[in-house]
Amino acid sequence: MRGSVPHLHVSSGFSARYGASHSRDLIARAAERGIGTVALTDRDMVTGTVRFVKAAAAAGVKPVFGVDLGVAPHVPPAEVRRRTPVRGGAHVAEAPFRATFLARNAQGWARLCRMVSAAHAEAFPAGTPPTASWEMLAQYTDDGLMVLLGPASEPLRALAAGRADIAERLLAPWQRVVGGGLRLEVVCWGLSGTGPGSVRLAAHTLALADRLGIPAVLTNAVRYADAVQHRAADVLDAARLLRPVARRRLDCGERWLKDGPAMTEIAGRVAAAAGADPSRAVKLIADTVAVADACEVDPVRDLGLGVPHFPEPSVVGAAPGPDGAMRLLRQRCESGMAARGLDRDRRSMDQLDYELGTIGRLHYEPYFLAVAQVVADVRDMGIRVAARGSGAGSMVNHSLFVATANPLEHNLLFERFLSERRSSLPDIDIDVESARRLEVYDRIITRFGRERVAVTGMPETYRARHALRDTGLALGIAPATVDRIAKSFPHIRACDIRSALSELPELRELAAEAGRYGPLWELAEGLDALPRGIAMHPCGVILSNTSLLDRLPVQPTPGGEYPMLQADKEDVEDLGLLKLDVLGVRMQSAMAHAVTEIRRTTGRAIDLDNPDHVPLGDRFAFALIQASDTVGMFQLESPGQQDLVGRLQPRDPQDVIADISLFRPGPVQGGMPALYIAARHGAAPVYPHPDLEPVLRDTYGVTIWHEQIIDILAVMTGCDRALGEVARRALSDKERLPKVEAWFRQQAGARGYSPAVLDEVWDVVASFGAYGFCRAHAVAFAVPALQSAWLKAHHPAALYAGLLEHDPGMWPARVIVADARRHDVPVLPVDINTSQAQYAVERTGSGWGVRISLSTVHGISDDEVARIADGQPYTSLQDFYARAHPKLPTVERLISIGA
Repeated sequence: MRGSVPHLHVSSGFSARYGASHSRDLIARAAERGIGTVALTDRDMVTGTVRFVKAAAAAGVKPVFGVDLGVAPHVPPAEVRRRTPVRGGAHVAEAPFRATFLARNAQGWARLCRMVSAAHAEAFPAGTPPTASWEMLAQYTDDGLMVLLGPASEPLRALAAGRADIAERLLAPWQRVVGGGLRLEVVCWGLSGTGPGSVRLAAHTLALADRLGIPAVLTNAVRYADAVQHRAADVLDAARLLRPVARRRLDCGERWLKDGPAMTEIAGRVAAAAGADPSRAVKLIADTVAVADACEVDPVRDLGLGVPHFPEPSVVGAAPGPDGAMRLLRQRCESGMAARGLDRDRRSMDQLDYELGTIGRLHYEPYFLAVAQVVADVRDMGIRVAARGSGAGSMVNHSLFVATANPLEHNLLFERFLSERRSSLPDIDIDVESARRLEVYDRIITRFGRERVAVTGMPETYRARHALRDTGLALGIAPATVDRIAKSFPHIRACDIRSALSELPELRELAAEAGRYGPLWELAEGLDALPRGIAMHPCGVILSNTSLLDRLPVQPTPGGEYPMLQADKEDVEDLGLLKLDVLGVRMQSAMAHAVTEIRRTTGRAIDLDNPDHVPLGDRFAFALIQASDTVGMFQLESPGQQDLVGRLQPRDPQDVIADISLFRPGPVQGGMPALYIAARHGAAPVYPHPDLEPVLRDTYGVTIWHEQIIDILAVMTGCDRALGEVARRALSDKERLPKVEAWFRQQAGARGYSPAVLDEVWDVVASFGAYGFCRAHAVAFAVPALQSAWLKAHHPAALYAGLLEHDPGMWPARVIVADARRHDVPVLPVDINTSQAQYAVERTGSGWGVRISLSTVHGISDDEVARIADGQPYTSLQDFYARAHPKLPTVERLISIGA
């Protein structure tokens, strides 16, 4: 394998709208064809690195890491005015010249990452393609990088134009900057003429390399795994350049991952065309292999793959030394336990000690200190914040005030969140007010620094509709027709286009005329799941140490506000990065608005998270829930939930936790709500075995949560909960399920459980993957659900003001208004002198109402709102329009939901 011809210039689908193959397919073909080394050199980014590494490791192929990056001309060209296309549209600017950079070692990879980041940062303000300037090249290229100059580079463009003298002159600065790492890239696709891929240019490149003493390497500038994919490359070119496929611009069909004999034959052909003997072809292959062998970047050691990279302990206040972080974490946890009144509770303190021991052995102390610091900072900003997910099952998180609920009170398991048997990083998600989410991002960056923080990238991939649009326009189909075709399809994968066309009734009419559109369907399917671009993940924030920018490049988000990591959201965990999901939740904004209005109108400061202020078991709130009066309540307001809580008649927070868990497609299809409700109202619970009664008692024998499955496996097999969690995770994997079953039956049978009991329990366990839910998730959801219920019971006007201001739920404003009026809370129309910039609570003759905000009035600017707030009264709305907006329609044009 290692003796075969390596490929040093390969673009995958992560070269957006350029590469036509997924990296897994490229590696699979490399393994099949005996290609021992493949370099991933995507255009302008390294987003596909993790998937490439994993595929290469599985296939036994050596990975080489690099990038194909735009490079500025050494002599800036004169300003050229480009004409507008005759048929409309716009020119798409691409980097004028390109070079391929390969990392030889960790230092080279770090410099490559820094250079790519700098190129994207410099390009962002002008909206130009990422391009490395010569200042960047001088700063970042050294012995750690190899640079390949191919047909798209400035010197070889001159050579293609017949100016070998200019090519030599343009190579001189490259030799000064790169030194011994410079290589000329010979590319031959057998084309005529002197352009890229031609035999003549390849021969001239080899001759120029020999004349100047620069080693040459042979590549195929690969864009796709198999030759048949060249048509997909044509579609991608057309989509990228916003033009139909043109016959004179078709891909040559030769840019596939060719095997060793094919590349050796090409080397011989180029050497012969250059007038050299066959030994020159042998040397060309040997020099190519030498470059591949020189590039030794270890994915774990140099890229940090699979190794946690948390912020340094000193950043979160820990003292120097190996035990500094643990001492600080224990101190803060013990202080939190005392503040919560749990320091004298032996069971709680034992659980804390157990968790701290696990965290210490895993060396995860900086993780918890960093997350606790983020949550504390958010609270200091006056922003509502709440943890969700399995992290709510940790006593450490509870003591650090990251999680609200006491995990022991709700039978939550730390092992569902973290254990020494679990290879993946723990995951803590935090909900914040959606209206202030970006303020939280800003505070995190301020706290930890831009060298440690980035937002997560999210590649946008081709699905059916986008694939049909780009393919249709590339084939020259009229835009209106393309739009009609694309909108006819449901939101499905692109690879399912033709099967949907033949099977879905709603596509019957389109199927009848399918033949008119030629290869549209087949070509569109070929784009399935290829990235179209990269966007900012809606909630993922990466916290790392100062090595972050040496391991991955960043680029500005589409709006330019934040550095965005060039890594898929699915891959950051493999990179050992702490991904903190900061979810903007509109209900949190609505409740924060309600609390602000309560304080403004009554002077009462309410802390929703303080049980002395807001008891989660409030009887007035539960009266509303039992009456299915749940419009405006988080997680409880849908028609289906109204029906379920009406039948369940919840009496305490545990019932609400179960209700939230049961109202999901899997449990509903499995009939779990009916079983639970029957037992809840008096039917005798049924337990498969008496040993499982402690596990299932609080759900009346019905298995609802992940935590119960973990305990069932632990009780019956004798394993610890950590292993029970590993087995639970395997239940959703069809390949691993038989092994889990064999293990369960052997271990549980050895402990004396009868075959009938094993059959009954395994039926429950095996089917659990379809309907299971994490109890910690449900607890985290139940807390804001009950807080919103408390607000509706005690301060309805304030809650309705928040709901109308932030629109957090499933109901439109008219339903919220109708519900408010049903609860004797009038929604008052716009008053130009009393309405505020936001929905506000206002005293009425019989109580409190909600005054509609000025933001609902068309044409009122923020400046005008400020003027009104400063006290410049108007006698009427007509007066307002006459004085402030004389060009706008009169009051008859105002449409107000409260009128």
